[in-house]
Amino acid sequence: MLLETLGSAVLGLALAWAAAHRLPHRLPARALVLSTGVAGALFGAFVTHSALGSARLLVILVGALALSAASLSLLLRPAERFRRRSATA
Repeated sequence: MLLETLGSAVLGLALAWAAAHRLPHRLPARALVLSTGVAGALFGAFVTHSALGSARLLVILVGALALSAASLSLLLRPAERFRRRSATA
């Protein structure tokens, strides 16, 4: 269980760092992105472990990765070039 926790935290941190490095103009402050990635991964590992019991480590890490990516996607802002102004503005 300790390996699941450490593995999912490292995986969430790596995913959040990659997102912050790749999309800095579309994400808020880096500290918020990194903490959201780790928290999402830990929660994903908890949910996967609770749903499947003592499944394989790889399955739990995939669940952690999925929930971490989903929580990071909620932080994305729209790109500036696709934003349109209304006719009344």
